[in-house]
Amino acid sequence: MRRRDFIKVISGLAGAHPLLALAQRSTARMGVVMGRPETDSVGQAELSALLANLRQLGWTAGARGNIQVDYRWPGNDIEQIRGDVAEIVALHPDVIFGHSSPVNVMLQRVTRTIPIVFVNVTDPIGVGLVESLAHPGGNITGFSIYDAALAIGGKWIEILKEIDPRIDRVATLFNPQTAPHAKKFLGSIEAAKKSSSVSITTMPVRDAAELQHAIADFASTPNGGLVVLPDIFNTNNKDLIISLVKQFRLLAIYPFKLFPKAGGLVSFGSDDVDMFRRAGSSIDLILKGMNPSDLPVQQPTKYELVINLKVAETLGITIPRLLLASADEVIE
Repeated sequence: MRRRDFIKVISGLAGAHPLLALAQRSTARMGVVMGRPETDSVGQAELSALLANLRQLGWTAGARGNIQVDYRWPGNDIEQIRGDVAEIVALHPDVIFGHSSPVNVMLQRVTRTIPIVFVNVTDPIGVGLVESLAHPGGNITGFSIYDAALAIGGKWIEILKEIDPRIDRVATLFNPQTAPHAKKFLGSIEAAKKSSSVSITTMPVRDAAELQHAIADFASTPNGGLVVLPDIFNTNNKDLIISLVKQFRLLAIYPFKLFPKAGGLVSFGSDDVDMFRRAGSSIDLILKGMNPSDLPVQQPTKYELVINLKVAETLGITIPRLLLASADEVIE
């Protein structure tokens, strides 16, 4: 084979396989697209966990490191997500780390060749990211925040009723644009209502104005409980949601501990920071030549019940002793 033809063959292989492409340069390149604003302290902490794991595995970012990291922070703005995803893909990184369902759905639309590792995706099969959890089948794999076997919606209702048995109606808060997976949670919540004697209503909102109106309207009738679904819109508006819940003295349960840390009453859900940390291992394997289609999608291994006693006292709520004893963390 002539030298010119050999170079063409190697160049073509490098474009198709990230390990060969990586071998042509001394520094790997990773793109990161976060479904949070850059000013969000939780997002910064989550990424710190990811980078710490990568350092333990031998990947160090910085001027003298062996991996270059390009960040984009579009939050839950769909148009910004579209633009930021296009920019990251245009950089031709060796791997992309994507946070949230909207971000990863957009990433998959733009590239079917660059390896992608996702976190904070509820229903990767339902939104079309993977063919199955065991065999993703494409260029994308990652970490789901929901294990269907847990029926977490029923657990949320159970906790609300345990705190206040008078609750007879529950609303589920989400943004249909950023939570296409909401039906997964709604299914398990609906299944739980027969045994819990509560009526279920959905509360779809698309912006802050709708959010304020919906919560005020729901709170106008007593004995209501609010389930705040996993949704980057809800997470990025956590301060407003918590403020409204306190204003109208609603009982609410949240999907992540970042909510009670910020002044919410109680949360039950997967440990986001743990998933970011674990994602570093998948990125490491891909940078070393593993195909994403050979890396099964992983589900949560750790769920946390977090209770903020300060908020309970403010609301005049007494948390049942057994529930308090079962909490993973109590904020006093």
